[in-house]
Amino acid sequence: RTCDQLRCTACDFRVSLFNDYIWDQSCDYLFFRNNMPELSKLRAKMIKKKGARAYACQCSWRSIDELTDLQTQQQLRWVCGRH
Repeated sequence: RTCDQLRCTACDFRVSLFNDYIWDQSCDYLFFRNNMPELSKLRAKMIKKKGARAYACQCSWRSIDELTDLQTQQQLRWVCGRH
């Protein structure tokens, strides 16, 4: 389970999530900085993968394809935004 209202305290952006996708390895900071939150632009670097989930704000991104505790990811500054 994960919160669907995550917010990044570093860039103050809402964290978007995309079911059944992962991010291409060529993604970088500038890609997200320039394209968030426009899905039409983000699709250029999304790869379909059943059961995975792609997360991104304007400064950080993660592809998750197995059970992962995001709280152990110290570099992420994602917190629950509404609950």
